[in-house]
Amino acid sequence: MDWKNRITIDPEKRGSKPYIRGPRMTVYDVLEFLASGMSEEDILKDFPDLTREDILACLAFAADQEQKLVSIPPS
Repeated sequence: MDWKNRITIDPEKRGSKPYIRGPRMTVYDVLEFLASGMSEEDILKDFPDLTREDILACLAFAADQEQKLVSIPPS
């Protein structure tokens, strides 16, 4: 999944947080819903402007950001 087609970061919108372009829901919101135990189906039912591809893009974005984290070895 190429999240770059669905996720954007704009300093003028959503407080510079990454968000899904169409519905402008933040990636953080979607990840929080999933982490709280909501199923994909529940999220799509509660937010009909979202698509399954939007949810997958949020997960792909989070995975990409995780790879970019730098580990600092213990001193």
